[in-house]
Amino acid sequence: MTRGTSLASRLYGRLDDVSGEAGYAGHPPRVGFFTDTSVCIGCKACEVACKEWNALPEPDAGVLRLSGESYDNTGALGADSWRHVAFIEQGPLEVGAEVTADGLRTPDGGLAPATRWLMASDVCKHCTHAACLDVCPTGALVRTEFGTVIVQSDICNGCAYCVSACPFGVIDRREDDGRAWKCTMCYDRLRGGLEPACAKACPTDSIQFGPLDELRATAAARVAELHAGGVTDAMLYGADPDDGIGGAGAFFLLLDEPEVYGLPPDPVVTTRDLPAMWGWAGAAAAVLAAGIAVAFAGRRP
Repeated sequence: MTRGTSLASRLYGRLDDVSGEAGYAGHPPRVGFFTDTSVCIGCKACEVACKEWNALPEPDAGVLRLSGESYDNTGALGADSWRHVAFIEQGPLEVGAEVTADGLRTPDGGLAPATRWLMASDVCKHCTHAACLDVCPTGALVRTEFGTVIVQSDICNGCAYCVSACPFGVIDRREDDGRAWKCTMCYDRLRGGLEPACAKACPTDSIQFGPLDELRATAAARVAELHAGGVTDAMLYGADPDDGIGGAGAFFLLLDEPEVYGLPPDPVVTTRDLPAMWGWAGAAAAVLAAGIAVAFAGRRP
């Protein structure tokens, strides 16, 4: 597999048919993840299933690390953790409660909960405008026929350009071999007609997998349902094809601001300004060349 997508095509306008733009004729529909954090119970079945199916190593030669500050022992996405379940504990004041004479009250006058848990399973976003694809010098990062983005580990040279280019801090290098690794959306399972291991293992359907267009419609209906039920903070993150990354192939329903979950509030493809930068560099080089030519032309023999 050697197919990518041209930089110019990704940087200008919407790109709904990412697989077709990458050169795949008669490809299947673009697929993705919709993660509904409102029904995540923090069981970590997705983490375990991902590690088992992809044979991901445990950190520190299998030693379990506990921070003592949270149930989140994984900490973050990384080369050996392609799914990460975050545990976010919020006190009453963090969820908009006010101190009154008869205790803590929510904006609608009800009693505020002592604490609120937000749990969310994070993953690579498989961006429409993927900066990691733009900067990879070896072609190790490619777009698949399913519209996902994967790393071909046998081609990766460990330069880490993709690590610094990712606006979400998803891609990471392993210390033992230096190569970059991240979620492949179980590309091998997709080719066999199976859903990714994490979605298969999720007991509450917090992680839903399917054609991206269908998932967006499902997500919009879910947000409307929550709003009607009084959960007015519910929002979609990464579902908008007109955002700074052209929409994500893995998007989320959140119950608080993105920053609370450790997500950038307004992600932008980091290679967005490359064409303009190269244009200015070319113009500067032309001016310099013209100046040198004039200087030599003015010299007397």
